[in-house]
Amino acid sequence: MSKRPNWDEFYLDIAKAVSKRGECKRRQVGAIIVKRHSIVGTGYNGASPGEKSCLDGACPRAESEVLPNANYAESGCHVIHAETNAMLRTSWENMQNATLYVTDEPCKDCWPKIKNTGIARVVYPGVGIYLSPPNDK
Repeated sequence: MSKRPNWDEFYLDIAKAVSKRGECKRRQVGAIIVKRHSIVGTGYNGASPGEKSCLDGACPRAESEVLPNANYAESGCHVIHAETNAMLRTSWENMQNATLYVTDEPCKDCWPKIKNTGIARVVYPGVGIYLSPPNDK
């Protein structure tokens, strides 16, 4: 029998499943927000509703040589990151003292948004970061 995953591993696995819906040709990222062991929000990197995505050929960054984590706006990227999509789909109350699980390290543009939501902890592969004392155990 395989080893039972701990909670962080379990929720990161779910975030990996969410990432499969990602609309970027270069990288698919998934995020979930968990509060009191309930998933309260999910998101993946993709275009705004009704907009063409990278998969539709709408992103000049997808075919460029720009390095990962380079300035997204300057390179023509118009997708919304997984973390932001998850936060946009989660109520303010549900983000308070919650944990954000994401399949890749948040970029420098996403960190301030995350810190402003009341999310207490961010977990991505190999890392758990407390943004404030967690009350959601």
